[in-house]
Amino acid sequence: RPEILTLKLSFLGGAGTVTGSKFLVENGHDRILVDCGLFQSYKNLRLKNWADFPVPPQSIGAVVLTHAHIDHSGYLPVLVKQGFTGTIYCTSSTRDLCEILLPDAAFLQEKDAESANRHGYSKHTPALPLFTSSDADQALSHLKPQPFEQDIVIPGSAKIRFRRAGHILGAASVLFEWHGRTIAFSGDLGRYGDPLMLDPEPFERADYLLVESTYGDRVHNAQDPQDALSEIVGATIARGGTVVIPAFAVGRAQTLLFHLHKLRASGRIPSVPVFIDSPMALDATDVFSRNKADHRLSADETRKACAAAKYVRSMEDSKALDTDRRPKIILSASGMATGGRVLYHLKRYVSDERNTILFAGFQAGGTRGAAMLAGATSIKIHGEYFPVHAQVENLDMLSAHADANEIMRWLRGFKAAPRTTFITHGEPAAADALRRRIEEELHWQVIVPDHGQQVQLS
Repeated sequence: RPEILTLKLSFLGGAGTVTGSKFLVENGHDRILVDCGLFQSYKNLRLKNWADFPVPPQSIGAVVLTHAHIDHSGYLPVLVKQGFTGTIYCTSSTRDLCEILLPDAAFLQEKDAESANRHGYSKHTPALPLFTSSDADQALSHLKPQPFEQDIVIPGSAKIRFRRAGHILGAASVLFEWHGRTIAFSGDLGRYGDPLMLDPEPFERADYLLVESTYGDRVHNAQDPQDALSEIVGATIARGGTVVIPAFAVGRAQTLLFHLHKLRASGRIPSVPVFIDSPMALDATDVFSRNKADHRLSADETRKACAAAKYVRSMEDSKALDTDRRPKIILSASGMATGGRVLYHLKRYVSDERNTILFAGFQAGGTRGAAMLAGATSIKIHGEYFPVHAQVENLDMLSAHADANEIMRWLRGFKAAPRTTFITHGEPAAADALRRRIEEELHWQVIVPDHGQQVQLS
């Protein structure tokens, strides 16, 4: 049996918020980081991205990555730039998606800095990107893909096992075993019965558990997403308007394509052009087609869904969408309207009452998406305010995250209660609501940790 040492678990992100997930496990001399996400959302959170990392990055032996979304992977280029030299363990699809997402994130960082310097709306002179394309490429060279359901020995003689979490391609929960203790990290849990993604699979036992709580206080709308989508699209087109969908290029874009294909094939929405204005979404769709074992669709279904839209790569063609007066549907990243090409489409379409801005999932506090859904009368884009006259809707049933009932279903897959369950990756109300449910329904010991909190796993 391995030597029993006291492990220390530090919540360096993803505590008290849905973003910036980083969990450090250390035994006094060895350190392993689980997830390495960027803080997004409110400015006070984004500023944390610029702070010195709490421990020297070169002292971290390995990073274990649950999935590719930027709030879990986006700090990797910074960690490597600051001295991390170890291996980043992930699944194969996660590696493929990171090869798209990290360079794109770097490109956006560089473009935002360039735009801020050109137009003078930054308080910093000069404005600099948090990381560059070169930094992203360096981070990618550290990725080492691993299979699901196989024990993997990593530095420090720790052992990990990836298990399917649903959510997006390659998403994993992680069972971490080190010095006689086991820690389960849920990662981001997906939906049960999702038409594209596989169901999340629980672990049977763990000494300690970290579980996400994005929707810990809510249950998704039970309406059929195709019914809701057909109603919104039909009403908008009847007004002569355009539907702009800020959609995550990985996951939501492919789900929306699937539903739009089904609706058009059955004649339930008008035959108007559908555009995917995101080179990253096109690349992600290619990854989706290649990794058939990670989703439910057959090769034929995948091909038909992917053919449901016209793909826009060049900036010239993207700009042309904003001078095209025809009713149409535009899917463009990012999903919370925090950056990317969708901002230019919002500037064009958000002030016309004939149009609809349609969100498709969780909107973190402090994002334009959250503000618009809360009834904001104007939004600020590139230093300028634009009045919101368009209809604003949200198809929350299309979220890639498990809702509160689905999280509880996953937890009930454990055959024994963990010693302690930590509620992570949720805003305070959601985390506390999930805490109450776990305590009352499962009678487990539960803690909602604060950002920066350290606990001893003895």
